[in-house]
Amino acid sequence: MPVESHLVELERKHHALETELTIALAHPSSDDLKIAELKRKKLLLKDEIARLKSTERLH
Repeated sequence: MPVESHLVELERKHHALETELTIALAHPSSDDLKIAELKRKKLLLKDEIARLKSTERLH
């Protein structure tokens, strides 16, 4: 998969996690472990996106 399309897919997943996290935080009954897992996944995606963008700039 070309880097650009991979970046688009990662950004789509990041946005979806952001939406899911916003919804979970809006409900006081949300599971704290689920919220922590969503935040962890979102951060991992953000780091991967930044790494790919950095690598892409070098080429």
